[in-house]
Amino acid sequence: MAQERMTIREHLKKEPLVFDGGMGTYYAQKTHTRGKGVELANIETPRVVEEIHTEYLRAGAQAIKTNTFAANRIVYQGEEALVQGIIRTGWELAARAAEPFNAYVFADIGPVTGMPRADIIEENCFLVDTFLALGARHFLFETNSSAEGLVETAAHIKQIAPDAFILTSFSAFPGGYTRDGYFVEELVREVTESGYIDAVGFNCVSGVQSMKELVRLLGTCTLPLSLMPNAGHPIVIDGRTFYESAPDYFGEGLAAVAREGVTIVGGCCGTTPEHIRALCKALEGGAAAEGAHVQQERTELTPSHSPFFEALQAGQIPIAVELDPPDTGNADKFIAGARELQAAGVHAITIADNPIARARMDAAMLSGRVQRGLGLEPIPHMTCRDRNLNAIKSILLGLSAEGIHNMIAITGDPIPTAERDEVKSVYQFNSRKLSAFIKSLGERGDVVPFHVFGALNVNAKHFPSQLGLAKKKLEAGMTGFFTQPVLSARAKENLRTARDTLPGALILGGIMPVVSERNARFMESEITGIHVEERIINAYHGLDREAAEELAVKLSLEIAKDIEPYIDGYYIITPFARTALVARIVAEIKARRAGQ
Repeated sequence: MAQERMTIREHLKKEPLVFDGGMGTYYAQKTHTRGKGVELANIETPRVVEEIHTEYLRAGAQAIKTNTFAANRIVYQGEEALVQGIIRTGWELAARAAEPFNAYVFADIGPVTGMPRADIIEENCFLVDTFLALGARHFLFETNSSAEGLVETAAHIKQIAPDAFILTSFSAFPGGYTRDGYFVEELVREVTESGYIDAVGFNCVSGVQSMKELVRLLGTCTLPLSLMPNAGHPIVIDGRTFYESAPDYFGEGLAAVAREGVTIVGGCCGTTPEHIRALCKALEGGAAAEGAHVQQERTELTPSHSPFFEALQAGQIPIAVELDPPDTGNADKFIAGARELQAAGVHAITIADNPIARARMDAAMLSGRVQRGLGLEPIPHMTCRDRNLNAIKSILLGLSAEGIHNMIAITGDPIPTAERDEVKSVYQFNSRKLSAFIKSLGERGDVVPFHVFGALNVNAKHFPSQLGLAKKKLEAGMTGFFTQPVLSARAKENLRTARDTLPGALILGGIMPVVSERNARFMESEITGIHVEERIINAYHGLDREAAEELAVKLSLEIAKDIEPYIDGYYIITPFARTALVARIVAEIKARRAGQ
């Protein structure tokens, strides 16, 4: 007769709980297969899966994960019966292997992403209901980059099985941020405060030493803390991925963390039964501590002086002008144009980031040159299209060091279809996630806090949806918005609505001088987010360059006067690098305002 088993909560008070290692990588190593969902092995090669469970248990694992990490209807393209079969068989294999060892079995659920929050929760609840019906009472939600849907799913579990034990595990880079840009402390706090989560921790991405740094960055954790690192960093040889960390190094390093208060330990990618055996050996003789309480030191940085932002806050209606960066390595013409605009009295220059998905000089680097060379405030755009988290953070650190602390965060235009074989989009963030990431960096003292602005499309046909998106951007940490150009009565009315609907947001009204009938028709027909009403298009019919420029000045000034009651600043977009034209408009606006 099997010995009566302690509950996990009782076990954690007595000693650390040791999990198994990486099923997927060890299965690939044993069977010399790759590229196929390992979860299907539950059905296709169940004996191998059960043998792997048994190997980890013989090595000393006290808890094992079901082989169901990616078993969901998204990965398996809506095949509900197949997913349920994978889960049922995976549970039975793990339970059968665990029984002789009196080990715990955790229902393993990987992240469900790329869907609205409600759909994520629905899919998670479908998965946990399948497990609950099989008798599962221990759940591991692992490798998460955000907490989206986790609290609601945990609440659903506890409503059905109040005694269930739920462990949520996040996947973070050594600097403490996940691939979605969330800082570990924020995520742990969110799930802890819900009251539905029983333990929290980290897995994957990092090795043992990097995970020790995550514990330090986390600070105090009131829940049992779990660490399941990779077996070091991966290397690729002949298209195959290998992990070279020695089992003894892994075991001793993780046991040392356990002696400091981490109460749940195990392995992720690359960790074999030998790694778990080495971990158990290193843990012999050690007692579980009360919990992890490693408090980090914080450095507070003070925001630098920004005359442009202060003018916005003071209601002075400053003027920012956009210049496209050069498409060659020579910035002389750009700098000359910026100097001309500075002489006309602009408060800041905004610099586009590879507009319409075409490579140009880097906006961040060019911003540094503008600030150092001219003493004029630059506002670089930052798109999410071309950079991953590491590249974005590197640029933000550089901008902070340069004393540049205003920026426009945008998702970015898609790569043209014809170029997608050669140029790949990244889109690790959207503009809201990017703003939240930048805000978090500032709060943690990694950078001097930025004033982050977003885009607001006042030309949208269904403007309420734009306002809803704008509210989410403000919640994510944005300060205000630069709008698309106002070239119609509809855009003006939408701008007025935005002013009434977004109290507290700083709004810079967009103005783009139209320089010809052809230019107007091109903007109306081919540039997403711009609407030029027919009245303006027809006004340019038959005009030569000089007459068209005079009309551009006249119309831009009329628009500037019309929208002034609804804005905190002007955002003038320079057409075709014609800075002399924009300088005239800037001078006229300033003269009119000075005479008021």
